[in-house]
Amino acid sequence: MARTAQARSRPGARTIEVAGYSLRVRVENAGAGRPLLLVNGIGATGDLFDAFRGHLGERETISFDAPGVGKSSTPTYPPTMKKLAGVVAELVRAVGHQQVDVLGLSWGGALVQELARRHPDVVRRLVLAGTTPGWVSLPGRPAAISILASPMRYYSPGYLTRVAPTLYGGGIQHHPDLLGEHAAQRSAHPPTPYGYLCQLAALRRWSSLPWLHRLEMPTLVLAGDDDPIIPLANARLMASRLPHGELHVVRGGGHLFLFTHADRMAGVVREFLDSAADPQAP
Repeated sequence: MARTAQARSRPGARTIEVAGYSLRVRVENAGAGRPLLLVNGIGATGDLFDAFRGHLGERETISFDAPGVGKSSTPTYPPTMKKLAGVVAELVRAVGHQQVDVLGLSWGGALVQELARRHPDVVRRLVLAGTTPGWVSLPGRPAAISILASPMRYYSPGYLTRVAPTLYGGGIQHHPDLLGEHAAQRSAHPPTPYGYLCQLAALRRWSSLPWLHRLEMPTLVLAGDDDPIIPLANARLMASRLPHGELHVVRGGGHLFLFTHADRMAGVVREFLDSAADPQAP
């Protein structure tokens, strides 16, 4: 391992050994309601979910820093999505659960699709937010993708502030407090350059389209209609392929709609997770 993880001094945060990695994991409201696992986007720590998780009410939430990110250890070799899905499944068991609800954002949405495919017993309900079906998806705007290819926004708050409107869309410039908080958190606990590269490499040749129709758990697909990174058409395609998929479009939402519209999005997610209706197994 390139570096050793140390837990931050925050409630519920600790370091655990999972599948050969030291992962910083944070559990909030332990034991309250059905647990919800939150999996963040490329380079982002679990703490960046704070603006969202604060609106979820009394529900246990689990977040973590992916390998190469924040306070977690960096891989020696780039892991595949299959490998990472196994790491996440083991993490769920390590914090004391056999099954959880799962929300994945952006890159994290790709990972949780793979988790649902490889370890369906771990996932009760699935939320896919601002994410992609992989290499066959409709690409984002070239200017946004070129920024996304580099982790520079994690090392320079000033740079993130300048590029945020191009990268995230959705009127992010009208949320200076949120943007400032994200810039500070990202620069305080950035990914290693190699860790960021490993996350990019995990998406290489990965696609969920050939098997999305096999995912039987109820799935909510959330997408903004002003997302420069992942166009709305990808969410429509994914929802149409999922046997029990439901699409919710965030009008005026950019790539960070989960945070810019945190209260409203938390309500939508809560309603979906707490719904009594479950599909019958075939």
